[in-house]
Amino acid sequence: MLLYNITIGIDKNIENDWITWMKENYLPAILKTGMFSGYKMYKVLTHDDETSVSYSIQCFSNSIEDVLRYLNEFAPALVEVHRARFKDQHVAFNTLLDEI
Repeated sequence: MLLYNITIGIDKNIENDWITWMKENYLPAILKTGMFSGYKMYKVLTHDDETSVSYSIQCFSNSIEDVLRYLNEFAPALVEVHRARFKDQHVAFNTLLDEI
């Protein structure tokens, strides 16, 4: 099992709007690609900042080929929609992990 993790820091003043948008738009779009079998979303509790809060989105895949296809074919457009919607109000980084 592969885990594609997206960690996003979001401004606290738009946190609720962002969560709603992620659950109603972004995460269903990720699943619709067919490259992942499911996802989980977690709030990062160890992040201590007055102006932002962090979340970890974990997407599960059975093959590196599916993750690479997602990254090459689907991610650029989805990332751009997220950037446009929350411009200058977030930071993000991705990590790919393999279960051992």
